[in-house]
Amino acid sequence: MPGKTIFITGIGTGIGKTIVSAILVEKLKADYWKPIQSGDLNDSDTMKVKSLVTNSASIFHPEAYRLTQPFSPHKSAAIDGLIIDPEKINLPQTTNTLIVEGAGGLMVPLNDQFLMIDLIKKLDAEVILVSAFYLGSINHTLLSISALKQYNIPVKGIIFNGAEDSNSKRFILKYSEIKMLGSIPLLNGIDKATVINATPNIAL
Repeated sequence: MPGKTIFITGIGTGIGKTIVSAILVEKLKADYWKPIQSGDLNDSDTMKVKSLVTNSASIFHPEAYRLTQPFSPHKSAAIDGLIIDPEKINLPQTTNTLIVEGAGGLMVPLNDQFLMIDLIKKLDAEVILVSAFYLGSINHTLLSISALKQYNIPVKGIIFNGAEDSNSKRFILKYSEIKMLGSIPLLNGIDKATVINATPNIAL
């Protein structure tokens, strides 16, 4: 029997999807998969998560696409002379829980017709949305939740990352009626110890 698939997406780029993914992989002893890596091939998100996880049960599955440039996947693919084919992005075989990390936000294009949110739908995954607090983050969070609801994609909950803003958090949770799974405090550095110490902050 295949395990549960949990897709980690965020309200934007650089929002903390990779650190949240590492924490969840460690907490659940889950497998990890980054379907599309855009740029940083010598320091990929798969490599980062693997370096932060201490358990020996997790398997790190190879990317479906490894693109050389640090841009939106459709642009990076074009520079590399490729067109991303969603039919070639299929879940790896595992009986373990699988943490899937997206690239960018929900409406990031993979090609001229296919968005990241379309990939989530294709993979039949449940979503955890990573949010943070900055001017505009309420708008970005609620728009992301609205898009997920429009696509009938189940949302397991929200994880907030970084410095706290109780006013924004309270409004987002009340308006969206989405469960908060936890929050990651602002970290001065990220290593295996900080990942282990952060796991109790998340309740799944």
